[in-house]
Parts: sequence; structure tokens; C-alpha cells
Amino acid sequence: MTNTNRLISLDVFRGMTIAAMILVNFPGSWKAIYEPFEHAPWAGTTPTDFIFPFFIFIVGVSITLSFTKQMENGKTKKQLLRKTFGRAIKIFAVGFFLHLAPSLDFSKLELPGVLQRIALVFLFCALLFLYSGWRTQLYVAIGILLVYWLTLMLVPVPGFGAGIIEPGKNLTNWLDGVVIPHFLLNARGYDSEGFYSTFPAIASGISGLLAGRIILDNRNKETQVLNFFVIGSLLVLLGTAFSWTFPLIKKIWSSSYVLVTSGWAFVVFALLIWLIDVKDFMKGTKPFLIFGSNAIAIYVLADVFETIYVQSGIRDGVFNGLVNMGVYEKSASLIWAFISVLTCFTAAFILYKKKIFIKL
Repeated sequence: MTNTNRLISLDVFRGMTIAAMILVNFPGSWKAIYEPFEHAPWAGTTPTDFIFPFFIFIVGVSITLSFTKQMENGKTKKQLLRKTFGRAIKIFAVGFFLHLAPSLDFSKLELPGVLQRIALVFLFCALLFLYSGWRTQLYVAIGILLVYWLTLMLVPVPGFGAGIIEPGKNLTNWLDGVVIPHFLLNARGYDSEGFYSTFPAIASGISGLLAGRIILDNRNKETQVLNFFVIGSLLVLLGTAFSWTFPLIKKIWSSSYVLVTSGWAFVVFALLIWLIDVKDFMKGTKPFLIFGSNAIAIYVLADVFETIYVQSGIRDGVFNGLVNMGVYEKSASLIWAFISVLTCFTAAFILYKKKIFIKL
């Protein structure tokens, strides 16, 4: 593989995903949200449930493309390993302390979290890329999904038994309470980004690693689109069939959920490659390129902005003001979410124009 060409479609995909994460994470009121902008209460999915696994998929793709290019430019595995550990630690630490925002309440400090999961998936996928081939990566992903399913079905949970996947009664939630200190967990005693469910999330990252490998092995964009569409469709069908036994549950990152969300990530990526890299259709993509250029930094900045808005009363003032003007509560909440996205875009635009690219 030589001269890795940057995929504009991947940058757009990353930017779209970050913008969507901000949109669903910062409503005007958590009590007034349209259903598509909420996570499914348990089994089943909403559009929001696809955002995080899409980002994990993108992390995997980026590892394959970036690390390959860096090694071609003379970087050693040892150098990449040192850089990987440093970046993972930084992302994890920032995510840990972001739990203080926006309330600044130290009693709400939690060990699990979105950035923490991204850090762990990035670390494990990077190690897999550096020290294994694509076949090993595929076998690891399959093994994780099968072992995760079998353990949840067969290993008894004290007080509840085996095969129960209800909230708080399943093996994943129980292990959170065993492995993670209680003072670093929420009041429920388990977390959607907890310990055991991070393993199938790694499988989501591996799907991205393999997608990156497909890109490198065949430079013809039309062939990439076809391969991604076929693979994605098969994964969605397989995951849907699997869900009859092991339901789609984002909150425990079920194996069927990995297959379905990874499948759709392949399909969406195929569509973006076809539109942007094949048909050169760039209209309307610039905002997402700007978001994607500092993706994790902007995600962190969104929390900082929200802290300011909450502590100053700006968020509640705008939301309540809209409601008092006669705007439906859920619409007012969504309007605030778009304001959050616009605020973050403004910051991303300034960084982009100044050519400042922050690598956490």
C-alpha cells in the first residue's frame, strides 16, 4: 500500500457523527425530547442509538488508514505504541473529569463514560492493528460477540439466575458493580458505558479496522462502495436474525446491536464514498468537514459550553422563554439543541480557519 489518499467521505462521516452527538446530548430539557432524539429505554433502537457506534466504527477506520500512512513515512511500531497510550490516557482523563460538567457536583463523578469508552476502544484496536493481521482481528471480533452472548445467556447472576437481560439483572450490569468501585458509579450501580459492555464495543471498532483494510486493499472507489454495501447489508440481516435470540440493546451493547449498527455504518459509509469521492458531490458537506477536523476537541468543548449555559441560567432562560412564547416544549428543547450545535460549529470554524487541529 502506498500514498494513502485522504478520504473526504470519512471526514464528512466523522463530522456528521459529532454534530449528531452534540444535538442529542444537549437538549433544552431532558423532560421534553422528541422520541428519535432519545435512546431506546431498553430493547430496540432509535436513530440516536446509531450515533455512538458509528463514531466507534470511524475510530477503527481512522486507525487503519492513519497508522498505515505513518508507518510508510518511517514511524516505528514502538513510536506509534507510545503515542497510542498517551492519547488514550488523555481522552480517558478528559472524559472522567467531564462528568463534573455541567453541575460541577463531585458526588456525580463516574468512572465510565463516552470518552472513556472511546479511549479504551482506540487503545485495544490500535494494539490489534499493530500486532495482528486482518484475519486475527476478524476472529477476535467474532469471538468477543459469541463469548459475550454465551456468558449473558449461561452465566448465572447472583439473585437472578442465568439468561436474564433485563435492566440491572443481567451479567453486564452486575459485573459493573463488582469491577468498578461503587463511589465511581451512578446510583443504579451500573452504566451504559460500563466494564463488560466495552468488549463488544471493541468489536464495533474492529469492524472499522476491517473497513479500513478493505479501502487499502482496493483503491477503486466503485468497488469499495459495492463491497461496503454488500458487507453492511449482510451484517444488518445477520444482526436482525441474531436479535431474535439476543435483542438489540444499546445500554449493554448486545452482540446483535454490534452487527446491526456496524452494518449500517458500512452502508452509510458506502453512500458517502459514492456521493463524495466518486460523484464529487460536495454541496453542503463543508460544515461537517469543519466539525470533523477537531471532532473530539469539539465534543469536549460542547460540555464546556453547556456548563457555562447551565451555570449562568442561559439555557433555562432560552428554553423557558420559548415555552412562554407558545413554542411546544419538545420543539423548544430541540431549538436549544440546535443552538448548542451552532455554538460548537462557530468554535470549530474558528479553529479550522486558523488551521488549529487539536489532537487529544
